[in-house]
Amino acid sequence: MKPANLKTAPEASQSTPATASEHQPCNPHLDLQVPPRGYAWWYVDALSDDGQHGLTLIAFIGSVFSPYYFNGRRRGLNDPNDYCSLNVCLYGAERRWTMTERRTAAVHQHPTALTIGPSNLLWSDDDALTVNINEIGMPIPRRVRGTVRLSPDVLNPNHFDLHENGRHHWWPLAPSARIEVNLEHPALSWTGHAYFDRNWGEEPIEEGFISWDWSRARMGEESTILYNMNRRHGNPLSLALRFAPDGRLDQFEPPPNHRLAPTAIWRVPRFSQADSGHPPRVAKTLEDTPFYSRSVIDTHLLGRQVTAVHESLSLDRFRSPVVQHMLRFRMPRKWR
Repeated sequence: MKPANLKTAPEASQSTPATASEHQPCNPHLDLQVPPRGYAWWYVDALSDDGQHGLTLIAFIGSVFSPYYFNGRRRGLNDPNDYCSLNVCLYGAERRWTMTERRTAAVHQHPTALTIGPSNLLWSDDDALTVNINEIGMPIPRRVRGTVRLSPDVLNPNHFDLHENGRHHWWPLAPSARIEVNLEHPALSWTGHAYFDRNWGEEPIEEGFISWDWSRARMGEESTILYNMNRRHGNPLSLALRFAPDGRLDQFEPPPNHRLAPTAIWRVPRFSQADSGHPPRVAKTLEDTPFYSRSVIDTHLLGRQVTAVHESLSLDRFRSPVVQHMLRFRMPRKWR
């Protein structure tokens, strides 16, 4: 399979490579200007040290999973800033899920700050990400309020073009990080291992891809990421990345692809690459939706047994009129 186009850290307003700043080598550029019909998201996931809690945060501009943006584009309403949200997912004894969509007036960007409604992301001079959360859950309207702070163990200046058309990009900014979670609602405090990346594109994601499987794992002081994509036009793409403690990036031969059990409710297909003769298994399903799943899997990579965070996405399912109708009940839309 064709290797991805590896580039250095991107500037805020473009997807062409640029040399990273000496003082802030991997600024996530929270002021990224997204073109009409395009998208961007900043993604964090984490598992607690005691294995009892999990967290996912995704800040969207031009939300790729918004039914309002999906239908708006068909009517010429193409401004991505009119479809923004902070998705918060809490896993464990206290489960929460929020994704309230906000319009342009509620979105404010700065190179080191992104505000979406009452919540915001801040990137500090010491290369740490703070997320101040003030959201209401769905479908049960329970408040989620508090602070999450992510401190990278290592910063990666390289990003990848995910499609041959050069219109979809991915940047694993912090393949390994520590996280501190301090929430008032629900009352939760924990620490753990985390990951931080950014995806962005100049066209709707469903126009570029049919499906993908992605996973990331901590391997002692190293980290690995696997990304296997079925592109709508062009050849499939598989990435197998290994990050050393000093940030050095090595690409290795993608291991064989294995079928995982589909999700229990929506039967979403799941696959993951792992060492030959060592099929991975699902340890816990965190999200089971009509078109994507998020899971914790036990897998075997580079001769080692590891635990990984895993996602499977079906964009053909996402485009289904039935799914588009259902999404409105999970994603309320507000002016501010």
